[in-house]
Amino acid sequence: MYSGKKILKAKSFGILIMMLLIQLSGASVTHASDISLHGFIQGNYSFNTDSSNPDGKNMKWSEERVQLKLDANKEPFHLFLKTNVFYDNIDDASHLDVREGYIDFTSSSYDLRIGRQVITWGLGDLIFINDVFHKDYEAFFSGRPLEYLKKGVDGVKIGLYPAFASAELIIIPFFEPNNYPDDKRFRMFDPMPSVTNRKEEEPSTKIDNTEVALRIYRDVAGFDGSIFFYRGFFRQPSMLPDSMTAPTKITLFYPELSVYGASLQGRMLDGVISLEAGFYDSRQDREGTDPMTPNSQTKFLIGYQRQLWEDFTIGLQYFGEYMHDYSEYEKNLPMGFPQEKKLHDLASVRLTQFLIHQTLKLSLFSFYSPADKDYLLNPEIKYNFTDSVWASIGANIFGDGEEWNQFGQLDENDNLYVQVRYEF
Repeated sequence: MYSGKKILKAKSFGILIMMLLIQLSGASVTHASDISLHGFIQGNYSFNTDSSNPDGKNMKWSEERVQLKLDANKEPFHLFLKTNVFYDNIDDASHLDVREGYIDFTSSSYDLRIGRQVITWGLGDLIFINDVFHKDYEAFFSGRPLEYLKKGVDGVKIGLYPAFASAELIIIPFFEPNNYPDDKRFRMFDPMPSVTNRKEEEPSTKIDNTEVALRIYRDVAGFDGSIFFYRGFFRQPSMLPDSMTAPTKITLFYPELSVYGASLQGRMLDGVISLEAGFYDSRQDREGTDPMTPNSQTKFLIGYQRQLWEDFTIGLQYFGEYMHDYSEYEKNLPMGFPQEKKLHDLASVRLTQFLIHQTLKLSLFSFYSPADKDYLLNPEIKYNFTDSVWASIGANIFGDGEEWNQFGQLDENDNLYVQVRYEF
């Protein structure tokens, strides 16, 4: 599933927004009525516990990072800028990352946000159905803080609030794929390892390829209800060899996708019940006959969270994805390619216990696939030394299943990570 790594490139839109924000921030210092500047200094290190990387090194991640966060308000405008400067000890390089940077305008009937922004939809805990925006799975699997799983979207968000419901409209002019583990730092399955001539083709930037997402939400009999729509592209690349029998070149491309979904969440059985579903319409392969393009799928999630005793919470989830036109998929699958199952499912458990006046946090998150019989374990201990200083130690443990399964292919990538942060 995680084949190849996308190196994210700075888009002209993001650079333009950053320059505009810097200029506006200078003006805001003089005129804004409410300005705050915060940030942190962080060290993040992840050590292999199973085997070395493909490049021979023994660390998945090693960095020192400084984040600055500017927040300024002068009604009806709001400016937010979050930048990271970090040094990568493995690649011996410095980087500047604009994680978020946007301007808000608020009126009585609508609000508008323009710039790089993190958008979170859906109800899943590390399971994403209607949250179709790009993620950084390399950050998650290498033991970085969970906030780095989400990436900022360069786009426009419009909020509308009529009496019968509320709505969010997202317009994304520049496509960004998911970021998957680096094949220099992670050992992963590749169905065509001998073919090194590879070319990646992203959807071009034009009006027809503009991504559009819509969420409409309101209270439904005491439950939070939402319906979703998305028109864009799969964020995981598909492989297109120049020959099925003797390939010499592979093109990585992103097929067209539409998603129609809904969710419902509310209190029940002394806890919180979450229900979510989505139909993935693979617009380039609606008949399921193209083995190199994902078939349409139906995805669903059932979740339950409850506090069993003081400061102890349990969260349970069951997720499934059902492949449509499976007989066509089986008939056209090239020889030698791993065969996906008609129903792929995941069960997850999250246990969280706070101790010592909530300064010590013990947690365990786990995935297990009944279909593939592979798993991920993520235990973690976090301690707040003061209100400003915390540290955590945890591990990512993968295993079982086949060498091409979602977590089975990461079997040799177990790692132990350490995070230390000073916030100001």
